[in-house]
Amino acid sequence: MTAAAKAMRPDAGEDARFMASALALGRRGLGNVWPNPAVGALIVRYGAEGPLVVGRGWTQPGGRPHAEIEALARAGILARDATLYVTLEPCSHHGKSPPCADAMIAAGVSTVVSAMEDPNPEVAGRGHARLKAAGVAVRIGTGAAEAARTHVGHIRRMRDGRPAITLKLAISTDGKAGLRGRRPAAITGERARDRVHRLRAMHDAIAVGIGTVLADDPLLTCRLPGMIGRSPIRVVFDSSLRLPLESRLVESAKETPVWVLAAPSAARDRKEALRARGLEVLDVDVSAPGRLDLRAALRLLAERGITRVLLEGGPILAAAMIAADVVDEVALFEGRMQIGPDGIDALEGMPTSALKNSPRFKSAGEESVGDDRLQHFVRA
Repeated sequence: MTAAAKAMRPDAGEDARFMASALALGRRGLGNVWPNPAVGALIVRYGAEGPLVVGRGWTQPGGRPHAEIEALARAGILARDATLYVTLEPCSHHGKSPPCADAMIAAGVSTVVSAMEDPNPEVAGRGHARLKAAGVAVRIGTGAAEAARTHVGHIRRMRDGRPAITLKLAISTDGKAGLRGRRPAAITGERARDRVHRLRAMHDAIAVGIGTVLADDPLLTCRLPGMIGRSPIRVVFDSSLRLPLESRLVESAKETPVWVLAAPSAARDRKEALRARGLEVLDVDVSAPGRLDLRAALRLLAERGITRVLLEGGPILAAAMIAADVVDEVALFEGRMQIGPDGIDALEGMPTSALKNSPRFKSAGEESVGDDRLQHFVRA
């Protein structure tokens, strides 16, 4: 390392600033890189004239190339003696591609600032150890809290064998989600609906119960301009396979995948009819008559590579997920309309105040979205 570079070692504030940039880069991959985590990387050279960013990278669609490899390719020879900021420990094992730690050593990176250790048992500290053994300085922990939130799907899948769950609710001022008779209602405005499409694009899968499908006939795609290709897998919890063959989900299954979770005892002819139309029907054990075992269902999704699920309804499935303590984040949209006592509760058998005041969740802020209000909650 040159004398000028040694004289310009970053302080904690610069580390935090560049890690924030790496985290922003990594979030570009959310919903588009499973089963891999959405990692961001930034390469910075420190010299007499101050820091200079020479390479940026984020995990590419499908999970490869990894963020570090992308950043190194952009930096080229300028990576030598530079500092690499990365939002998750670099991999150290041979998978579908060589270890990122080896590529960083070969490129001559002098310092790695890593937000957190990778919970993947195939990594779990080995990437950091490999770098240190090669003489690379390693600093761990900058931006750890935000990295843990960004990588919550990967963490849940590795540690708990399930994807992270984000519950999206749209409620009226009196806590209702629909009209009498389970008829849908336009509770929020256009800007809030656009925000929901953005949320969809940042998740690997959308999950709904069959009651929502029967009531709303939803499409569940990301319909922002130019983003239809970012539509996630659509998952329907449907123990007895009541999904109508003429529904929009079935009609669009060959363009955007649909997975139907059903009881093993569901009618074979229904399974074959749905499969013939391009849907995947997956057997899941039941916990009670007509009720799929939620933990078994989530474990199956994780085994198939899903890391982040946006739960969009309905009230029965949402309440069951909360009761099972598998919800990690909540996006609560509140419109201005009032539906009245005959409306459908947003959560079956529990008021939304039970969610807002639950010790399981803490507020992560709120904001106005058009005429509506969005409240964020995260697991406490």
